[in-house]
Amino acid sequence: MNLSEELDKLYVDGEKLISSSTSEEELDRNKNEYLGKKGKFTAVLKNLATLSIEEKKTVGQKANELSKKLEDFVSKTREELKVQVFQAQAKSERLDSLRPLGNPQPGTLHPITKIQYEIEDIFTSMGFEIWDGPEVETDFNNFGALNFTDDHPARDMQDTFYLSDGNVLRTHTSAIQVRALRKLKPPFRIIAPGRVFRYEEVDASHETSFYQIEGMVVGKDISAGNMIHTMEVLLSRIFEREIKTRLRPGYFPFVEPAFELDINCLVCGGKGCSVCKHSGWLELLPCGLVHPNVFRLNGLDPEVWTGFAFGLGLDRLVMMRYGIHDIRYFHSGNLRFLKQF
Repeated sequence: MNLSEELDKLYVDGEKLISSSTSEEELDRNKNEYLGKKGKFTAVLKNLATLSIEEKKTVGQKANELSKKLEDFVSKTREELKVQVFQAQAKSERLDSLRPLGNPQPGTLHPITKIQYEIEDIFTSMGFEIWDGPEVETDFNNFGALNFTDDHPARDMQDTFYLSDGNVLRTHTSAIQVRALRKLKPPFRIIAPGRVFRYEEVDASHETSFYQIEGMVVGKDISAGNMIHTMEVLLSRIFEREIKTRLRPGYFPFVEPAFELDINCLVCGGKGCSVCKHSGWLELLPCGLVHPNVFRLNGLDPEVWTGFAFGLGLDRLVMMRYGIHDIRYFHSGNLRFLKQF
């Protein structure tokens, strides 16, 4: 039997074996027996060296055609096996739509979502609109339009996630301030809840992805007193009890003067714990009066308009509300943790 005849016989035998496959696993084994690196087609082709140049060309071409034909037969057989599996399932499995179900397990809102909705209700009752913005922002919206200098440390790769196209994962919901200033006609009041991203060292009170609620009020003759009163109303309604707070000077490029509003740690009662870094206080509400440069950069006259802005750390607020001692629980996916809320 010459090589050409041997290839014909291999194809017939291979097709017969492949057609006898009863599962995809068996099909793969049978395929490899003929078409694998150590398969029968490969073994036969090792004898090509004994042929003349003209015979090599003819037999080689035939081997390629038969192996391709067998590959196509394998693909066809695989599809037929899949159909057989589905047909068998259709016969053996049956859904009785009238059968009584067991006790359903209702889902629950994530604790961050619950508190976000509460805060939205509080602010809308005070005349605020709810705004949204993209999580991927331009460098200008995230930094430049908020009065960040080109060499500001927040722009460093160590703090910000930069994308290959030059955009960033927003580091704060303050970027939505920019969009509101350009689109809304003052006076206005907005809040903007959303997810933000920073290159943080993860610990009990820091995550690389967390949630904020940005707030902004723009009008005429807006003062720090208006801002403090708004913060006090928010905290009293969220915690439904008297909360010890302190206001200290801060620095943020987009507000001047800037403040840090801290609350007494409710996890440890001010005694000191890993959440408050054993200080008894937790930074919760950075805030301040909108910087005149931010108005100018976004098309408003600071001689006419004033305002205040704040950024509420939503994760930390939820931790204080429920006495949660580790921010990492929020992204853990632990159902025992989530079912408590």
